Amino acid sequence: MAEAFASIDIPAAADQVWQLIGGFGSLPDWLPYIPKSELFEGGRVRHVANPGGESIVERLVAFDDAARSYSYAILEAPFPITDYLSTLRVREGDGGRGARVEWSGRFKTGVFFVEGISRSARS
Repeated sequence: MAEAFASIDIPAAADQVWQLIGGFGSLPDWLPYIPKSELFEGGRVRHVANPGGESIVERLVAFDDAARSYSYAILEAPFPITDYLSTLRVREGDGGRGARVEWSGRFKTGVFFVEGISRSARS
């Protein structure tokens, strides 16, 4: 299973940052790579489009407004991954100043290309 983590410190209050990025359908408001997001199933499933128009379908699996975090799984994607689970979190910055946005994810990769022939492999 592969794991990834990224974080960024932002000179704004954590609650302000969460207000902008904490909505499950808000990706186009702050993530330029995602120009479109539509919510389904009462806001628990989102269909996002990448710049090429390819669709990614994600399900919200946990949401904690007080802790400023949510977790989601990818159900369908144009890239070869399975068992994908990520968490987006906004924490208070060091010393209570600013905010730290953290994203973490776990997933299995799926396809490798060898001499023009693809074969499935699980990590």
